[in-house]
Amino acid sequence: MSLALSGQSSQAYLQDTRNDNVQVYVNGEFVHRDRATVSVFDSGYVCGDGVWEGLRLVNGKLIALQAHLDRLFAGAAAIQLNIGHSPEELTDIMYNTLKINGMTDGAHLRLMITRGKKRTPNQDPRFILGGATIVCVAEYKVVDEQAKRRGLALFTSTYRTSAPDVFDLRLNSHSRLNLIQALLQALDAGADEALMLDPHGFVASCNSTNFFIIRQGELWTSNGLYCFNGITRRTILSLARQQGLGVQERSFTLAEAFTADEAFVTGTLAGITPVSRLDGRRFDLNENPVTQRISGWYQDYLQQEESPPADNGWTKKNPQR
Repeated sequence: MSLALSGQSSQAYLQDTRNDNVQVYVNGEFVHRDRATVSVFDSGYVCGDGVWEGLRLVNGKLIALQAHLDRLFAGAAAIQLNIGHSPEELTDIMYNTLKINGMTDGAHLRLMITRGKKRTPNQDPRFILGGATIVCVAEYKVVDEQAKRRGLALFTSTYRTSAPDVFDLRLNSHSRLNLIQALLQALDAGADEALMLDPHGFVASCNSTNFFIIRQGELWTSNGLYCFNGITRRTILSLARQQGLGVQERSFTLAEAFTADEAFVTGTLAGITPVSRLDGRRFDLNENPVTQRISGWYQDYLQQEESPPADNGWTKKNPQR
């Protein structure tokens, strides 16, 4: 199959020639993107050993910065990765990356941390030679609104999200192979992204975004045990509750998703992207009033200097089964 970008994607953005000359932070130095490299012995390259965060810059502010830092350090602690920098130091790295590139709005930043360079390409973390590798990439990324207008077509993959004792999806790990396999399957089927079920057969998430449905005026999403620990997901749930919308974090079936009134996905870059088709079942984007209301709340949130939701997403109390 051809992997040229076609169709829709929640990660699609408008091309910007300013990105051709961005400066990338690599272990204490800023270098032109064409010269930004890490060692072939780096643990991230060898086996995907590391964690990362993607943040959106709006009006000079990195949205939900503290929530992203909390998730990053929690993930690093879970895999015993010593970042070697404080949250404040990483914040300086990110804002300095934006500053050196003259970015104040409409940008997306990716902070990538690996366990570091290894003596030899193997899996054992005891072969690390020094400290963590830290890379920060900032690019101008304005969302391609075509996906929002047309909606995404989803295909339910046979690849499932895994239980936390196999691979915890809530860790923002560099390793994404099973998610890429699911996406490839969806692309082969003519869809834009993959919907994935959890180990028990309930709806979990998409391959790179979290999935929501609207049923009888209520907002439903998965129980949170087998999906991404999404900052945008958390924000949407908080905003919906603040506005008095009925919210359920629960296990629900694919059949319940098929018969939903509306559906959408969430992610850092695009925020909210409507779903127009799921396994051939269509959702009328001219009749999605709840999704439109939630999108409005989220746009208002982006323009305000509010703190992110307090729930860090790691502790789930009494999820509905």
